[in-house]
Amino acid sequence: MVEAWYMDESQEDQRAPHRQRPNRAVSLEQLRRLGVVYRRLDADNYETDPCLKEIRRAENYSWMDVVTIHKDKLPNYEEKIKTFYEEHLHLDDEIRYILEGSGYFDVRDKDDKWIRISMEKGDMITLPAGIYHRFTLDENNYVKAMRLFVGEPVWTAYNRPADDFPARKQYMKFLAEEAH
Repeated sequence: MVEAWYMDESQEDQRAPHRQRPNRAVSLEQLRRLGVVYRRLDADNYETDPCLKEIRRAENYSWMDVVTIHKDKLPNYEEKIKTFYEEHLHLDDEIRYILEGSGYFDVRDKDDKWIRISMEKGDMITLPAGIYHRFTLDENNYVKAMRLFVGEPVWTAYNRPADDFPARKQYMKFLAEEAH
């Protein structure tokens, strides 16, 4: 089961858990109020999983690929890791399904505080368009993930500040509505 918590302010190794002391856990309901959707699937059978097939049909995820993030598998590894960890947003939802390994997605809450979401094999997450976020490997230094898209993939990340994009404005409106 996925676990999430508020991050400490440490600038040390990004791959460390960075839990506050005492730990301030974040529930799935709190993530949902930020627009983050979590699902648990059978990663051992992802190629034939009827649940994944139904999610793809229902959400219109027509395109997918699999990426391995490891120093021996990803070209320009060091550069990519730095890029993934830059705070950014996308104009479309970001959907990731962990097939092997583990890592962290960090998202900003409504008060602009970082929440760390620990992802491992079988976890699928959807980050809404317009949410500021970043990704890093954890101390295992390995993840194999499926990337899903509606239509053709768009890989463009807009580093913060990117508040003038319609996707960000729509996301901020969503947060305001969730607050009421």
